Amino acid sequence: MKKLIAYIVFIFTVTHTHAQYDPQKVNKNAMSLFEQAIQRSEQGSLASTAGLLQKAIEADKNFLDAYLALASVYAKLKNHNSSIVNYEKAFAIDSNYAIDYKGLYAVQLANTGAFDKALAAVNEQLAKRAPKNNTALQRLQQQQRNYEFALAYQRSHPVTNYVFAPQNMGSSINSNEHEYFPTLSIDGSKMVFTRRINNTNEDFYYSEWKDGNWQPAKPMEGDINTDQNEAAQNISADGEWMVLTADGRREGFGNYDLYMSMSNAFGWTAPQNLGGLLNSDQWDAQPCLSPDKRSLYFASRRPGGLGGIDIYVSYMKPNGRWSSPENLGPGINTAGDDQCPFIHADNQTMYFVSDGWPGYGGDDLFVVRKDPGGQWGKPENLGYPVNTVNDEGTVFIAADGKTAFYASDRSDTKGGYDIYSFELREDVRPFKTLWVKGQVTDKKTKQGLPSVVDLTDLASKTIITSVETDAGGRYFLTLPIGKDYAFTVNRKGYLFYSDNFLMSGRVADSTYEKNIPLSPIEANATIVLRNIFFDVNKAELKPASLAELDKLVQLLNENPTVKIEISGHTDNAGKPADNLLLSNNRAKAVVNYLVSKNIAAARLTAKGYGETKPIADNKTEEGKAQNRRTEMKVISR
Repeated sequence: MKKLIAYIVFIFTVTHTHAQYDPQKVNKNAMSLFEQAIQRSEQGSLASTAGLLQKAIEADKNFLDAYLALASVYAKLKNHNSSIVNYEKAFAIDSNYAIDYKGLYAVQLANTGAFDKALAAVNEQLAKRAPKNNTALQRLQQQQRNYEFALAYQRSHPVTNYVFAPQNMGSSINSNEHEYFPTLSIDGSKMVFTRRINNTNEDFYYSEWKDGNWQPAKPMEGDINTDQNEAAQNISADGEWMVLTADGRREGFGNYDLYMSMSNAFGWTAPQNLGGLLNSDQWDAQPCLSPDKRSLYFASRRPGGLGGIDIYVSYMKPNGRWSSPENLGPGINTAGDDQCPFIHADNQTMYFVSDGWPGYGGDDLFVVRKDPGGQWGKPENLGYPVNTVNDEGTVFIAADGKTAFYASDRSDTKGGYDIYSFELREDVRPFKTLWVKGQVTDKKTKQGLPSVVDLTDLASKTIITSVETDAGGRYFLTLPIGKDYAFTVNRKGYLFYSDNFLMSGRVADSTYEKNIPLSPIEANATIVLRNIFFDVNKAELKPASLAELDKLVQLLNENPTVKIEISGHTDNAGKPADNLLLSNNRAKAVVNYLVSKNIAAARLTAKGYGETKPIADNKTEEGKAQNRRTEMKVISR
């Protein structure tokens, strides 16, 4: 009897002592149907197996082993509720005989989120008849820890009005093949993913959003797809680069290596191996570019890590080469497997998969954020129902910060793994992210200027994103909302450009195009220092001004012969004499800061102009805001 049931259910070592149920007394017709069900299960026909088991139960309402077998079949079909019902019917007949199945029953309860009942079931089995087999015992004890974690998480993360309802992306994207590793362009107009053809060859496909629908997916154009495997791709925020994983190549260093492809007029170039500094003779895969393309995160099994698979990062050096990879350390990596890194477009929030951090069992999804100093904080489990007692895979979060995409073989799959979308719970979302694009030019010649564009958090003075323009001065910069930023552009021999994006407390609903003319450093050249801040009618510099002031210090240190004037300006509110005094004091505050940073006072002049030099109409609040400004003018070189 035990041999037969083992074909259908995963069981522990069973010793039915003091049992009321006697399998020898089962109705013969019911036993015959049960044996037919065993044969069907061996042929892989679960639906037919379930039907025969139902008939066996109809022939003998107390056929406990048939209930257990049917519960296992429903578990494999991911019909967790029906599985639970049949386990409970078996327990009602003889709980002592079926005690060894409490752990399997607990798994089904956990799949429905009933972690309290799942923990009780595991505790009952451990108390009444713990397995003598060490592997089985350790499995039960791990379940116990997982369910205790789940209950603690529920208590610390009370959730209201959140519904986890993954939506299949439909037949334009999914097929009867496997689809996985979804990537979305930052404007949401294109989805790129991996498709495994005939369960052997992995290629890249894409679908475009047009007229309110995803269009039928097509293989990516160009030379990127081959008759070998290409997978686990990630496209840069500006759509120009693609990093990917490939194996079996002659130029490879290990069984899987990191490659890069570039967009051109014909599609995508043939992937180029990223070299022996990034790649090892081990498994190197799952690359993800930061939005500024200056950091490359990936997973690797290389020696010297903290566990089986660790997450590493490499940085783009000024010469355009990648630095030696750095292990992200014990704050993220564990003794287990930590992999599938995804850095969001906000450049501050990373998601990854781990089986080493406490969780629900197997691979769980985690989120980790950078603190104000740019260091990674503590990873946080995404919680049930995103994470389950099963293994979870990679996730991609759209620029809106709430729409997530992942691959799963849910019950409505069109074949194997399909791509699904779902709404991320609010407390584990990244910042909604827009973007700024434009061109940097010489103010006189109008020619494009290769430059560096920085986005700095005004509160922490931390550079969130730093990008280099292309040869024509064109740039693309992601812009996370929720904070206030200084936006600066630098090029040697030119005055820096500054602006700000004050996004805290605002709902931003549009992207920005900002073309920037840089002024050469020469006599009478001026810039508005837009990130110098004062309280109303005050002349004390606010802390948010320091990032801009330090840029000015850098400019003066790089050009040690330049002399400048700092001028203060106001709108026309109040008395002219008061405005003149206020503007003069504000200019002096800036000069005093520069002197405190060892800039020679002889190079600096402070001048207040009050309301005498407006640059906009004082009749509107917007015009007044423009008139309240601090300027810098070059006196001499």
